[in-house]
Amino acid sequence: MAAYFLRRFLLIAPTFIGITLLVFAVTRVVPGGPIERMMTQAQLGGESGAMQKNQGSGGTLSEEQLKDLAAYYGFDKPVLTGYAEWLGKVLQFDLGHSTRYQDPVWDIIKERFPVSLFFGITTLILTYAVCIPLGLLKGMYHGSRFDAWSSGVVFFGYALPSYVIGIAAISLFAGYWDWFPLGGFVSDDFDDLSYWGRVQDVFHHAVLPLIAYMAGSFAMTTFMMKNALMDHQSADYMRTAAAKGLSRHQAVRRHATRNSLIPIATSFGNNISVLIGGSFLIETIFNIDGIGLLGYEAILERDYPVVMGILVISSLLYMVGNILSDLCVALVDPRIRFGGPATA
Repeated sequence: MAAYFLRRFLLIAPTFIGITLLVFAVTRVVPGGPIERMMTQAQLGGESGAMQKNQGSGGTLSEEQLKDLAAYYGFDKPVLTGYAEWLGKVLQFDLGHSTRYQDPVWDIIKERFPVSLFFGITTLILTYAVCIPLGLLKGMYHGSRFDAWSSGVVFFGYALPSYVIGIAAISLFAGYWDWFPLGGFVSDDFDDLSYWGRVQDVFHHAVLPLIAYMAGSFAMTTFMMKNALMDHQSADYMRTAAAKGLSRHQAVRRHATRNSLIPIATSFGNNISVLIGGSFLIETIFNIDGIGLLGYEAILERDYPVVMGILVISSLLYMVGNILSDLCVALVDPRIRFGGPATA
C-alpha cells in the first residue's frame, strides 16, 4: 500500500502542471484583462487628458504605453514561456503581485485565510457532529415518525440552494427581526471587547452564514450515513452478532457503525479544499472577507495573479485531500489495501 500512496504523491506534480497550465492559457486568451481594466479606469477617472488618445489605436493609451503594460504583466511572451516563468516563481513561493491591489498575492490570501478557515472547520465539525448521529438514528428507526419528520427537514434544506437559504436567513433574522447582524465577520467595536465578548461577537456574526454553509452538506452526509447503516444491518455479520446474544444497539455500536463510516471517510479529504476555499456566494451575501469572496472579486476584476494564486492553493489541497481520503478509508476499514493484488 505504501507504493500506492507513493504513486499518488508523484502524480501531484503532473496533475498540478496540467491544471495550472490550462487556467494560465485561458487567462491569456479571454478578453478584459488587467490592461483593458486599467484603460477603463483611466477613462472613468478622467485621466484621458494626461494620457493622450492615440488616433491609430483608438484607445486611451498610446501603443508604447500598452506595450509597457503588456511587458509589466508578462502578456508580451508566448503562453508556454510566460507559464514557465510563473511556475518558476511559484516554486520559489512567489505568487506575484495583484494587479488590483498592487500587493503580494500571498499577503492578500493570508489576510483572508483565517476567516475561511474558521467557517470551514466550524462547518465541518458541526456537520459531522450532527449528521453522523442523526444518520445512525434514522437508520436504526427507519420508517418511524422520527425518521419521517427528520427526512422532511433534511430534504427541505437539500432542495434549496445554500445561497437561497442565506438570502432568506439574512432577510428574516437580520433584516426583519434584527436578531443577527446584516453581514461582516466582527463588529466595529471588536477591538474594545473583552475576550469572551469577542468570542460571542464572532459567533453572533457567524450563525447565519454557518446555517447557509451547512445546508448543502447536511442532507448528503446524513443520508449517506443512514443508507450505509441500513445496508450493514442486513449483512451476515449482524445476524451472527444477534445469534450470539447481542442486542440490536450493541451490534450496531460494536460492528455496523465503523463499517458505515467508510462512505463518510471517502469524502473527508475533499473537504479540505472546501475548508480553505469557502463559498463565494455565501461570502458575498454576508459580506465576509474570505477566500471565496476574494476569488470572486478577482475573477470579476480580471486580477489573474490572485486567481492563479488561489488556484495553486486549492488544487494542491484538493489533490492532497484525495490522498487523505484514501488514508481515512484504510484506517476505517483495515481490509482495504490500496494497490494490492485483486481478490476474487
